[in-house]
Amino acid sequence: MRLIPIQVECYAGAKSGETPRRFTWEERSIEVGEVLDRWYQVESKPEWPQADYFKVRATDEREYLLKHDLEADEWFLGQQWS
Repeated sequence: MRLIPIQVECYAGAKSGETPRRFTWEERSIEVGEVLDRWYQVESKPEWPQADYFKVRATDEREYLLKHDLEADEWFLGQQWS
């Protein structure tokens, strides 16, 4: 799997930036319709920094894996190698 840097807009609830609502990939804005799953990488290692992961279904009915690197405050789209 490769990680592609993306821009993400989040729902600002009790914790700022806790849930992705929209992301931009290849100059296209994709609206998140539903968060299907969420999990955490809590142990910080150089090769695996602390991160939140979201499996989402967008309004285009496709599923995406989003990673939020908490230490760098950067978002990525996980994409399977073709």
